[in-house]
Amino acid sequence: MDNAFRYQDGELFCEGVAVRDIARQVGTPFYLYSSFAFCSRLNDYEKAFGNYPHLVCFAVKSNSNLAVLNLMANQGAGADIVSGGELFRALRSGFPADRIVYSGVGKTIPEIREAIGAGILMFNVESMQELEEISRQARILGKRARISFRVNPDVNPKTHPYISTGLKKNKFGMPMGMALEAYRMAMDMDGIDIIGIDCHIGSQLTDLAPFVDALDRVKSLLVDIESFGIELDYIDIGGGLGIKYHEENAPSPGEYVRAILDHMDGLEHKIIIEPGRSIAGNAGILVTSVINIKDTGTKKFIIVDAAMNDLARPSLYEAYHAIHPVSRGDAVHEAVDIVGPICESGDFLARNRLFPRIARGDLLSVFSAGAYGFTMSSNYNSRPRAAEVLVRGQEFAVVRARETYDDLIRGEKVLDWTCERL
Repeated sequence: MDNAFRYQDGELFCEGVAVRDIARQVGTPFYLYSSFAFCSRLNDYEKAFGNYPHLVCFAVKSNSNLAVLNLMANQGAGADIVSGGELFRALRSGFPADRIVYSGVGKTIPEIREAIGAGILMFNVESMQELEEISRQARILGKRARISFRVNPDVNPKTHPYISTGLKKNKFGMPMGMALEAYRMAMDMDGIDIIGIDCHIGSQLTDLAPFVDALDRVKSLLVDIESFGIELDYIDIGGGLGIKYHEENAPSPGEYVRAILDHMDGLEHKIIIEPGRSIAGNAGILVTSVINIKDTGTKKFIIVDAAMNDLARPSLYEAYHAIHPVSRGDAVHEAVDIVGPICESGDFLARNRLFPRIARGDLLSVFSAGAYGFTMSSNYNSRPRAAEVLVRGQEFAVVRARETYDDLIRGEKVLDWTCERL
């Protein structure tokens, strides 16, 4: 449990605000974020780098709420984006364009044009076709685009296969040998400035060895690249540092940064890192209400008003999230499944979990939900998406209103057609 979320006299608080008080005013389900937790985690990275040249780019995909992004921008962070929509959010929330790095394997022509026009720091390029398109669009716009190549070091990150990105079989990045030729070819392309090299091997890593292994391989490639006469300014080593969801022993940001700096071997390139989960994950919870308790004789189900459309990770990855009552009570525990109302057997937040006895109407808090929670949510079963709330000290604000039924059908229309006779 993050220090920003703690019990006082049996009631769960986020910083100085009782979670129950927020629920009374906002309703459930809702995501609840701590400003203190976000800022302190980012500050852990900044302190660890000290005076070493660096840029911490917050991974927008982990939590893209404008208020959260504005908080990160105001603390001096950059932004790691993977879509035109994330570029729009990053700029709207206050990130300077020259602190934005554009990753992702499938950038479209309109997205490329928007990013060149905005003057972002650099594209992390995934293929020669992408580079050719960036060059073409830069020429059309009469501008220059700064780029690095994302290399695939073929390092096993030892994480869930769905969030592994640094192996040869993954869709991301260029093989090391191909990347070397790409740098050579890019030297002669119009509208292109080569300024860096990029590598990202996966997410939720709890072992520093894969990071160090990938960095060592990038450094080896760097020597060959600079032998062409290319002078690179940046080494972007991506994100991926894990957090404690259950029993993981995740390294701290300080340990992670020290491991990187210890292996720079006198290089003076500015380091870019792109943390998301390790900043946002434990800075947020999902608060939900108990609708019903159903005992089939074989299994006991706690049915809550949050579902797989609100938090996809348990259904998608069989991920563990700690769940606690908002009000501490009964010491007797029993095995239950905590499930949502969606018509899928895969709609669960926890299975076979020992849990205190509770009643209808009780509030539950799903922890470690600040990253890849709301951003992965959907309207499946025509369910309006949850509200998002941000706390600072003893005040809170709704930073995304709960969707309404009208929001569900925005952009749709009824045609009043009938089927033709078959």
